[in-house]
Amino acid sequence: MKKNLMSVIILALVLVNLVLTAILTFTIIPQTKKSNALIDQVCSAINLELESGEGQDTPTIPIEDIEAYKIESGFTVNLKPDEDGKKHYAVFSVSLSMNTKSDGYKNYGGAEGLTAKETIIQSEINTIVSNYTLDEFNADGYETVKKDILEAMQEMFGGKDFIVGVNFSSVTTE
Repeated sequence: MKKNLMSVIILALVLVNLVLTAILTFTIIPQTKKSNALIDQVCSAINLELESGEGQDTPTIPIEDIEAYKIESGFTVNLKPDEDGKKHYAVFSVSLSMNTKSDGYKNYGGAEGLTAKETIIQSEINTIVSNYTLDEFNADGYETVKKDILEAMQEMFGGKDFIVGVNFSSVTTE
C-alpha cells in the first residue's frame, strides 16, 4: 500500500509540474517575443548610425589611376596639451594620393604642381595636427587626423576628385 501511495503522490507532483510548466511557457513566450522585437529595433538603430552613408557616394578609383605625392620634408608638430600638462609632439611623414584622371590633376599639374604649393600644404597640415592631443592623434590608427587633412586638402584644391587620400608612412608620438 505504501508503494502505491508513493506512486500516486509522484504522479500528482508530475502533473502539477506539467501544468506549471505549461503556464510558465504561455506567459513567458509573449514577453520574450516583445523583448526580441525591442532588441531588434535597437540593433537596427545602431546599424543605421554606424552606416551613416558618409563616403558612400565617393567612387572607387582604380589603383592605376592614383599617383602618390610624398611631401619630402617630414613633420614635427607640437600637439595640444593633454590633461597631464606635459608637452607632446608627433613626428610623421605624409603623402597625398591624387587621381590622375581628374580635372584637378590637369589644372595643378600633378606632383610638379604640388611641389610649388608644398609650403602651403605643410602649413595646413601643421595647423590641423596641432589641434589634436596625444590621445586624439593616436585614436583609431590616426584615421580622424587623416580624414581632417583630406577634407582640408580637398577644400584647398577645389573638389573631392583630385586629392583622394592621405597616407602616413611613419609616425612617432611622444
